[in-house]
Amino acid sequence: MIPLSGCQQGEGKKTGRGDLEGEAAVDDFVLNEVTVELLQQKMERGSETARSITELYLQRIEEIDRAGPKLKSVIEVNPEALQIADELDAERAAGKVRGALHGVPVMIKDNIGSADQMQTTAGSLALAGSKTKRDSQVVQKLRQAGAVILGKTNLSEWANFRSVSSSSGWSSRGGQTRNPYVLDRTPCGSSAGSAVAVAANLCALAVGTETSGSLVCPSSVNGIVGIKPTVGLIGRSGIIPISETQDTAGPMARTVRDAAILLGALTGGDERDARTLESEGKSHDDYTKFLSEQGLKEVRLGVPTSLMGVNAEADHLLVAALDLLEQQGAELVKVEGELVAGAGEVLTVLLYEFKHGLNRYLQRDATGAEVKSLTQVLAFNREHVKRVMPFFKQELLELAESKGDLQSEEYLQAREKSLKGAREEGLDRVMTEHKLDGLVASTSGPAWATDLLYGDRRGTGGCAAMPAQAGYPHITVPMGSVHGLPVGLSFFGKAWSEPTLLKMAYAYEQASKKRVAPEFKDEVM
Repeated sequence: MIPLSGCQQGEGKKTGRGDLEGEAAVDDFVLNEVTVELLQQKMERGSETARSITELYLQRIEEIDRAGPKLKSVIEVNPEALQIADELDAERAAGKVRGALHGVPVMIKDNIGSADQMQTTAGSLALAGSKTKRDSQVVQKLRQAGAVILGKTNLSEWANFRSVSSSSGWSSRGGQTRNPYVLDRTPCGSSAGSAVAVAANLCALAVGTETSGSLVCPSSVNGIVGIKPTVGLIGRSGIIPISETQDTAGPMARTVRDAAILLGALTGGDERDARTLESEGKSHDDYTKFLSEQGLKEVRLGVPTSLMGVNAEADHLLVAALDLLEQQGAELVKVEGELVAGAGEVLTVLLYEFKHGLNRYLQRDATGAEVKSLTQVLAFNREHVKRVMPFFKQELLELAESKGDLQSEEYLQAREKSLKGAREEGLDRVMTEHKLDGLVASTSGPAWATDLLYGDRRGTGGCAAMPAQAGYPHITVPMGSVHGLPVGLSFFGKAWSEPTLLKMAYAYEQASKKRVAPEFKDEVM
């Protein structure tokens, strides 16, 4: 364990970890595992305010993220956070409460633009000093809901679209994020910092982004709930892009209810993102109404056999989870064979779309950056190789630069094959044939060891690529742990099926109660 000193702040409240008792450190942070509902109750009673809650989290970040275990999950705190909190407290005192997120501190990933004093860099030194001309849609929605934007989280640089041998959670601006359960293990990525900040109780909620696994994998290995929604449910304007086809932001929380609250706040049309037009009539501003402890009764869940057998101990957890699903009323259907086709086309699609999207973002949305194109990013990285590329290079950026525009026949054919293979010939086909309400699988295996020299050594399976390729929703919930390393259970299905997936995920969560707070161990024991 890492010993951490306790810290007093106002009225004797402890903000950090307490004294060691034998070999176990007692984490006595006053807001440990607090829910959004409980925070609202505290503010309504007057035992806490938005300002006092924000102060507690800021102190926690100093003790746990920057000192103590040095998790390096927070790349930058918001210098305006306390001012925002004061304004929200004044609104509450005047009788105005915007909703469930009023006064609640939320972290956002450092590829999500905010028109304030914070930078938006995707963890890259090439974008150091870069800000956005206006708020992203995600930040607009958070401000409207009354959230306190607490800071920005570290990530795999360029959302893990830089090198084929990268280390998840490492960026040249923020360094290596550490898994709070076992510090020498990966936090996964690319939304590493968002997951770790939520898991280690550095904030109430966080927003991550995903192209293929970047939200659900770090949620799984950090023992939290993550929702990768249908592409188009949440507006993406102002987010540093990888893929128009697959990118989405999504909620990260310690409970399904909290994740559902955040999801409802983020949905809605985005005039700068045409994909959100597809969500009209399919989105909801309150997803908590779908939550039910009886949510698994009389549902049919497909269990893909192709996703089992990669990690034996994770499979044991899955078998136990499947037994519980049946006990709660679910009918399980074995699904043989591959679920999707066209996976070989995905990288081609991403390379073309990354080049196009990044160049457009740098020219249209960014301000203050030295670089204005992917060509200039590559040149900057080569010029500052010792700082930017001390461990791994930029092969994916170079491949993207070599591609043409979005009218190229190679791109158009690859995108058509990828989407058709994942949708009509993939998940839609499987779910229709078996009359399924959703599919269930292990999200990932337990976290592998962080290795900056050789990069990620996954080898632990996972189902994230399938719904990501289709642009379909995916929810992960804590399922248990292997030698103290969390593993998540995934529910995924057809487009716009978030209400159904949330219903099932919540029922499983309430029946299983597998969320366990981290203990900041040095190594697997």
